[in-house]
Amino acid sequence: MERLRKIGLSALILFLLGQIAFAQTPPKPEINPEDLIERLFPIPEDDIDYESIYEVLLQLYLNPINLNRADYESLQASYLLNPNQIESFFKYRDQHGDLISLYELQAIPEFDLATIERLLPFVTLEEKNQRTKGFWQRLSEEEQAYFIFRHRRVWEQRRGFSPADTSSTGRISSRYLGDPNDLYLRFRIQHARDFSLGFTLDKDAGEQFTWDPTTRRYGFNFFSFHFHRYKVGKWKTLALGDFQASFGQGLVYGAGYTLGKGAETVPTVRRSSVGILPYTAALEFGFFRGAAATYEHRKWEFTALASYAPRDGRTREALDSLEDTSSLISSFNQSGLHRTPSELATKNQFRELSLGGAIQYKPVSRAQLGATFLHTAFNRSWIPQQRRYNQFEFRGRDNQLGSFYFNYNWKNFLFFGESALSASGGNGTVIGMISSLSPKVDFSLLWRNYGKNFHSFYGNAFAESTRPINERGVYMGLEVRPDKNWKLNAYYDFFRFPWLRFRLYNPSTGYEWLTRLSYRPSRTLNAFVQFREEQKDRNLPDLNEPATPYRSQAIRRRTGLLNLDVQLTKNLFTRSRIWWTGVDFGSNSSNGFMIIQDLRFAREKWKITGRYALFDTDDFDSRIYAFENHVLWTFSIPAFSGQGQRYYLLGEYDLSRKLRLYFRFARTTFTDREKISSGLQEIQGSRQTETTLLLRYYLNR
Repeated sequence: MERLRKIGLSALILFLLGQIAFAQTPPKPEINPEDLIERLFPIPEDDIDYESIYEVLLQLYLNPINLNRADYESLQASYLLNPNQIESFFKYRDQHGDLISLYELQAIPEFDLATIERLLPFVTLEEKNQRTKGFWQRLSEEEQAYFIFRHRRVWEQRRGFSPADTSSTGRISSRYLGDPNDLYLRFRIQHARDFSLGFTLDKDAGEQFTWDPTTRRYGFNFFSFHFHRYKVGKWKTLALGDFQASFGQGLVYGAGYTLGKGAETVPTVRRSSVGILPYTAALEFGFFRGAAATYEHRKWEFTALASYAPRDGRTREALDSLEDTSSLISSFNQSGLHRTPSELATKNQFRELSLGGAIQYKPVSRAQLGATFLHTAFNRSWIPQQRRYNQFEFRGRDNQLGSFYFNYNWKNFLFFGESALSASGGNGTVIGMISSLSPKVDFSLLWRNYGKNFHSFYGNAFAESTRPINERGVYMGLEVRPDKNWKLNAYYDFFRFPWLRFRLYNPSTGYEWLTRLSYRPSRTLNAFVQFREEQKDRNLPDLNEPATPYRSQAIRRRTGLLNLDVQLTKNLFTRSRIWWTGVDFGSNSSNGFMIIQDLRFAREKWKITGRYALFDTDDFDSRIYAFENHVLWTFSIPAFSGQGQRYYLLGEYDLSRKLRLYFRFARTTFTDREKISSGLQEIQGSRQTETTLLLRYYLNR
């Protein structure tokens, strides 16, 4: 009775706050990808795989965590709770048993209203166990079965789509082979912890829509397929087709929801061992193609994988000592673009064989030990063009990589780490800690050391660089909540590059810090101010002097952001923000400024989102990235430089119970130029207009 009284009191509190429907389970809130992405990535970068991260966020939304079955790893992997809240949740569940209602979250110590609001879209108490039916019947009746078709196009003509011209020497200029339409088709049918089946087809703008087996093009330029089964006897996962893997701290297998430095300064430094994941994105690299399986035996998990995947790259002929020629891989092509004859010549030029696995052991619920191994072999030798900065990069036909990792929860502390060794003798190590020092203070600390000859093709560990190689560093993160309305997030990261890097011909050091002060007095108002500074070394421009290519200087970037969100009415939301950026490089300084106004109006069957923005930056170094709302399963964080305006309008409408329509119109108009971009992407004119149309059709609704 006491427990039911608490649940009733919690429900009453939620009702008074305007959040409750008269049911045991609150209505599932819609996911807001903009809030999530900007919380995790306050300063977007060019080299982050946002599409894959966005995909995992959506899959977490569609496959919520069952709180009555969740373990430490699944809650930690979501980045939704801090160690103190996780400890408090399991203590409450151990004392009172399974949760009866999600309203009961109000009764758990350390769970405030903001935490519960953030948690609700991604959790459930429903088991939804349909295993009493046969597999094919479950497959045919599953509600989460849908088709998605998307069309995108830039309407101003790019140079690549214009008629070819001839130079004075008689050489015909290169042009795109296909039309300017970007086409995407996707099918997915899935049920949480039961099965997932789907395929993805993609054709980028400029690529031909053609059937040509000689160039491995079958209509669409890219095709991906996966089929996963879960919990089949003692088999935790069975996977065929395209998949990814995540174990340890990402030194060997680093796919999935892997985050780093952002406004969420404490929990995101840690990676999670979520195992084998379906690959459903349209990026044409970074995944395995073959089969994988995970077998459970008491406290042990054994994972094995095998992959034989095509890879894009450029080749060159090499002459050996016996006067025989052989073909070498000189570089990878990770853009996935095959628009010109030159780009098409890189498609599927070599094969990559991957054999590997992982072993995990849980002696107790709070601890996890594991080991990984991955063997990678190419059907041609990979010999990149020799440069000063890449002397220790991988060269050869095959690579082996292995690691040991651990996680351990002790009270309000989470300790984690991984150490790996590649066949070259290079070592990579990550050791970290996340702690709730008090109910109002969270802290994280991470140390990493990646050797200049550490080679990991699928690693995605915490790093300043895009790969875990040639880097040492220490990161400290802090979150302070002095009361329910205020929150302070901050981090400081110091890093060192022991060897040369691209655009940097000497060892160097750098740092980065961020602080964000947030104020949320009510559910309808949220304001924050944020500052960030980063300093790295970069080569000085080549002035055709002998010493110039070997000289470098620090480049310092500073950014500021002022944000105000107001929910004016139940249906009307507004967001106002001001961006500022400043860059110092030697004696040169540049600045940028951007003002953004967003409006969103929603009703039961439709929603309209709009933006108007003005920007003014001195150069490309002072560019400003701004996340934009887009159609479903589509990501957009464009960079703005120069002077001009940007506006877009996004509409969503339910045509029927099964069919939803999305349409987006966006335009950028520059006031400081009569030409946009360069090369084959060049547009003659001062504006660029893009439209996107998406249809989502559910089969069984």
